[in-house]
This record gives sequence, C-alpha cells and structure tokens, in this order.
Amino acid sequence: MFRAVLSRSFLFLLLASPVTVALAQAVTFSGIVTDEATDLGIPGAAVYLPDLHRGAVTDDDGRFTITGLPGERTLVKVSMTGYAAMVRVVDLSAASTHEFKLSTTITEMQDVVVTGTTKAKELRRDPVPTTLAGREFLRENPSANIISSLEKLPGISVAGTGPNIAKPYIRGLGAGRVLTLYDGIRQESQQWGEEHGVEIDQFLVDRVEVVKGPASLMYGSDALAGVVNLIPAPSVAPGITSGSITGRVASNNRELAGSANIDGNTGRFIYGARLSGNMAGNYRNRYDGPVYGTKFREQAAAAYAGINRPWGFTHVHFSLYDNLQEVPDGSRDSTTRRFTWRNSDADSLRPIASDGLLNSYRIGEVHQHIRFLRAHANSSFRMGGGRLAAKLAFTRSVRQEYEHPEHPAMAAVDLRLNSFIYDLKYHLPERNGWELSAGVNGMQQRNDASHGTELLVPDHGLVDLGPFVHAAKSWGRFELSGGARLDRRWYQGEAMYTRIDPATGFEHVVDGPGADSTVEKHFDALDRRFTGTSASIGAAWIIHERFTLKANLGRGYRAPGAAELSADGFHHGSGILQLGSADLRPETNLQQDLGLFYSGTHVTASVELFNNLVDHFIYNERMPAVGGGDSLATHGVEEFPVYSFRQTKARLLGGEVTLDIHPHPLDRLHFESTLSMVIGTNEGGGGVSITDSTRHLPMIPPLRLNSEMRYDVGKVLGGSVDLFVKAGVRVHAAQRRFFGAYGTETATPGYTLVDAGLGADLLRRNGRTVLTMTIMGTNLADIGYQDHMSRLKYFEDYPVNGTGRSGIYGMGRNITVQVMVPFRIRKKEAATER
Repeated sequence: MFRAVLSRSFLFLLLASPVTVALAQAVTFSGIVTDEATDLGIPGAAVYLPDLHRGAVTDDDGRFTITGLPGERTLVKVSMTGYAAMVRVVDLSAASTHEFKLSTTITEMQDVVVTGTTKAKELRRDPVPTTLAGREFLRENPSANIISSLEKLPGISVAGTGPNIAKPYIRGLGAGRVLTLYDGIRQESQQWGEEHGVEIDQFLVDRVEVVKGPASLMYGSDALAGVVNLIPAPSVAPGITSGSITGRVASNNRELAGSANIDGNTGRFIYGARLSGNMAGNYRNRYDGPVYGTKFREQAAAAYAGINRPWGFTHVHFSLYDNLQEVPDGSRDSTTRRFTWRNSDADSLRPIASDGLLNSYRIGEVHQHIRFLRAHANSSFRMGGGRLAAKLAFTRSVRQEYEHPEHPAMAAVDLRLNSFIYDLKYHLPERNGWELSAGVNGMQQRNDASHGTELLVPDHGLVDLGPFVHAAKSWGRFELSGGARLDRRWYQGEAMYTRIDPATGFEHVVDGPGADSTVEKHFDALDRRFTGTSASIGAAWIIHERFTLKANLGRGYRAPGAAELSADGFHHGSGILQLGSADLRPETNLQQDLGLFYSGTHVTASVELFNNLVDHFIYNERMPAVGGGDSLATHGVEEFPVYSFRQTKARLLGGEVTLDIHPHPLDRLHFESTLSMVIGTNEGGGGVSITDSTRHLPMIPPLRLNSEMRYDVGKVLGGSVDLFVKAGVRVHAAQRRFFGAYGTETATPGYTLVDAGLGADLLRRNGRTVLTMTIMGTNLADIGYQDHMSRLKYFEDYPVNGTGRSGIYGMGRNITVQVMVPFRIRKKEAATER
C-alpha cells in the first residue's frame, strides 16, 4: 500500500512541477527595516519567510530585496538583536515596497513556529501550547546530546541512561508518546528501548520547537504527548559562502567534540555540508568515582542541496550518524564498591575495573553500535492558486548490541529498521480570511531482528496512514484553529524459530520448525489492525498588545508499538526480561490547556495549566513472583527482573510558570525563572487495583525550578569583545509520588545544583564576529544526586551495602568550553534573497 502511495505521490509531483513552473510568475519582495524612534535604516536585520524557506539580510541602509518569489500571501518575520521581532502576513502579489518599523526592547515579544500547525504561524496566535529553544539557548546549555540540552525548558524533562543517552518527556509522558522530528521528518529508530537515545548530530540543530500536548492531528500515532522538532539553520543569503569550525571540551568525562560546516547560496541553488565528531570517557561523581560503562564515540556527516524557483522549492538532505556507546549495568565488587567489568561469555566472575580501564577512551567489547541514515526531500509547489507541501524520506536504523566478550564480532541484539515516510499537505487559497489545509501522512516500516543471538522483538512490518484536515481563521485579535484526523495502522509480527548453535552455544534464527526437535518457537505470528481519531480546537485572544489568552482542547491517539505487543527477551541494556502483551488496546487522551501570557518591554511572564486524561495508558510493570517478592528470570549466571506491559486509566495535571525580568534601568541584567509541575495519578481499570504503591504513575518528574541571572556586560576592550556572564540554580524537589509496586520505583530525595558561565564574542571593527567562546560550569558544588528520571538509580547489585546509598549517581562538577570560528566569503555586497 505504501509503495503505491509513494509512487503516485512522486508521479503527481513530477507531472505537477512543469505545470506550476509554466504558470508561476516571479515576484520581488523588497522594502526597508527602520528604527521606530529614529526612522533610520537598521543594517543586518534578518527578513525571513519560513513557509518559502527564503530570506534576506538588510544592507547598510536597512534595505532588502528578495527576488524569484511566488505571488501569494505568506508570513514574514523581521528580527534584529535589541529590537522586538515583527511578524506580519504579506501579499507578495501586490507590487509595493514594505516598511518594517522595529521598536527597541529588552525582551523578545514575537516569534514564529512551524510545528503543530500546517503553516508557519506567529507564536502568540497559535493556540497549541508550544515552547522554543533558539540558538542562544542551545549555546548556553551545552550537553553531550541535543535532548539533554532541553532539560531547562518548562514542561520538558529527560529520562537518561548516562550522559549520552537521553529520551524526551513532555509533561510526564515520554517513550513512544513523544515524537521526535528532524526538519519536520519523523525520527524512526528503535524508540521502545529505555536506553535507546535520539540518533542526531547535535551540531546540525539550530532551533528546537516543542509542542506540549496531543499533536496526533498533524503527525499521527506516537505524538500523543507532543512533538520535539529539531530544526536546522536556514540557508545563507545568495552570493554568500559561509561556514564555521567548532570545538568543545568538557572536564568531567574529558569530552572532545568538534564540527565543521560550509553553506552556500547562488540565489537559485543552495548547498551545504557538515562533519562532526565527539568522544568521551567515563563520567565521574563524588560517590562513584569514574562510572564504568559510560564512554562513547560519535561520528556524523550531512549534506544538502536544493533549488529555489518562483514555483516553489525542492531541498534534498542526506545524513549519516555512527555511535559506539557503552551502557553501564552497575556491577560492583561487594566489598570495595568498585565497578567490575564483564570479561567472559560465561560471566561467572567479574574482575574489578582498573584505573587504566576506567580512565581510558577505549570502547570495551561490551557496547552498542548505532548507525542511522536519513535521506529526505522537502518540497513546495504552487498549484491551483494554493500550495502543495511534500516531505518524503527514507531512514535506516541499525542497532547492534555486543554482549559476548569472547565473541566480540557477534552481536547479541541486531535490529535493522527501514522506514519510508511521507507527508503531503495542500494549502487551499485563502478565502474570507479562512486558511484551509488537507493532507495525508504516514509511513511503511520493515524491521529485521533475525541476526542477533538474543531476540527481543520479532521481524515485523508496519504501515501507517492518516488523512487530516485543518482550518484557521483570524478576526483581528482573535484566532481560531482546529482540525480532525483518521489514523489506520497495520502491524504484522512474524513467527520466528530458533535453535542453539552447538559451536557457540548461542541461539540463532532458523527458517521454520521442520522435523528438527531442537528447534523452538520464540515468537508467535501476530496480526493487529488499529484505528483511531484525533482532533483539536483552540483559540488565541490578544486581549491587549501585551496580554494573550490561549485555550486548546486536543484529543490524541497512539497505537501500541512492536515491543509493547510482541517483546519476549532478555535485554542487557535495560537489565530486564521484557514481555509484551498481544491484546493491548490503543491509547487515547483528552487534554485541556489554558494559558495567559504577558509580554512587556522589561518583563515577560506566562502561566500555563493542563489536564490530561489518558485511556488505556500503557506502562511497564515489574511482575511479582507467585510465592511473593519479585519475579526473576535466570539467563546464564545472571538473574533479571521480569517486566510486562499493562494498561490503566491515567490522569496528569500540572502546569508551568515562567518569569523573565530586565529591571529598569538595569536593562542588561536579566532574571529568568521557570517552574514546572506534573502530578500523575493511576485511576485504575484494566484489572489494575489501586493501592498506596500503585496510585501514582511511573516516570513522573518532581517539581522543578530553574532560575538564572544573566548580565550582558556589552562591548569591552574598545568594542572588540561582546561579553555576558550568568549564574543559576536547578532545584529538583523530592519525588515521593512514585509507582512503588513490586519495587518498580522508589522515592527520590530532592537536590539543588549550582551552574555558572560566561560567553564572549570577539568582533572586528565592522562588527562581524571573528570568534565565539562559551564557558559553562554545571553542578559547581559537586553535589552527589540522583535524578528521579535516571535509570542509573536502579543499577545496583547490593542495595544494602552499609553506605546508605544505592545505584549510580549523576554527573559531578563539569566545565565545558566551546569555541566557534565562523568564516564568510561574500560574492555580492547587495542584500538579496536568502
């Protein structure tokens, strides 16, 4: 089915392109950006049309010209440091010169979002709860991976398995309920694994948009809790070739990272490429010392090329990601509490890890090798007075987990997932202020799990198909938007048979039972079909120039994943025996959101509240033994706790409060605080009995406060250096609302971490940046702590050990230094299209 849809889509685009090219009339968008107070032109201001992926930078007089554009109504954002950004809808078919008057401000009042909506939209007019992380935020929050950099965003938390494995949670929901996108394309890998991170080169990401609520309307199943959209930088201005070289070091785990990129634009043709690398040793903390099994080594490459024409654009991207990653299991010597390491397949006696082994960069025989390939095309075509937006992608995820030290080339887990992804939207011509869009998106997947010695999930295929409609209407200060969607999913798990290889003693897959009595059936065939509906309706009311009220009601849908339906195997990475449940029903949720936002010259603030009711909530529960206690399964000489998926009704309540103050007249001083809270309650159903140990949901973050003070020193040393300094605290309250049944979770004490840092830009006389340096310190007091969302908290063979501590603690004091050197070759001095 998918191949038919895909081939017809390509044929449609091929046939449509010449027609649109022939009919499209090129228009020019020009104007001037001025200071509202002085009427003088503002040089260096950015003018960007997000739906058309085009833009310009103003010249010395504040003027800009963008040529070769389609004649349509589109949104434009004009921005410049020190000024309030301006967002306006312009009609490109009307030949006129546009003037944008920017007012000075200390706080950012307007922004544009492209996630969770069919077209780019001004943030304050978008009813869907969304939070943003821009380039400066990412600069000031460096981390080994892009997901961990988002932890300070309100409503966002991270479930981690060490410094380089992180999974996003939105308002208490994560795993298969949060969909990660790159440039609007689904990131499809083995998301079901608790220690499976997001396989993306963090240096590719320029901006992040997070939808905090059901986004199934636009993205289908797996977006029930929200979306994390990792967005690359826009193309550079025409006539310019530019790039940068970036290096980063970190003190705690001796991380060494680097990246180099180059980008160009001839006006009609854009191109670019990037190479990145990152390696780190074991991280350390005050209680555990170096934590064995937390080293990693990454390599990544990416390239893109595209054309821009009056009929639209087509941009093609290609990327490769390769990661060698150790995963700790918490194994220790019972007397010395030092970490031990696995040196034999039998694993009968583990030696203590030496200082040389703990301090080495060398990746051990027990590790994971993760590779991810992505090829995708992003196109837009003028058609019938409207616009067709098309995204087509192929991704391949290869995950190999090596657990046999005496057979280092033999993968225990070997999963190879191919995904064909499509997203087609047609934006009808605007009529009477109504913006109407219709589309269909989905994917076809094939997962090959037959090559490893330990089977976790079967070979399986999956097809998703989801048509949807969306409408939006503006009445002056009032914006209404909503839509509906129908989703279908076909899942087919294959029967799989195995036998023990007498030469190695390991299990391997065979074609079928035949007459061989040594062959065992590992997985039964499973054929499931799921249907679900999603819908959303919301409104944004700009009560006053500074006040905005938003309300949204969203229904989401999520079909169970392959692991939830079919898992049956020991997983060393998670340290459990995981069992699936073939009878699981789809999850659905209904979320109500209400938010009040204030944007002033010196103060911005917001209060957002939500109530989320999830039916057939799927969660992983540790199974009890028949005779009481925990159920344990023996695998070789190891014992693994047994987990299985269950369903219940869940409610999540909470909200976020943000406050950003620039006290007058100390405008350079900046206080910013965010408070996030979520309470997850198990309301029963599906045979789940509610007791003191089961009345709370698992993996719910505690109350969190992030507070920072920043001072923009400004230009010093004769104007050659632009400097800022900052300091802050991260306060995590104790989490006493936990799912304690059968030892699944335990309470977590609260803690406070102190961070500080500075950043400096070295400038030429003309104001152009020569070098950017950032120094950031985290956990400067070197506090020993355990995050409630960290899986390492439960990695302990001897929980009763005389120290009063159990499990692995988080990273200690860490100083990160990052330097970026940009370069630019300008072929034209005149500002033109971007």
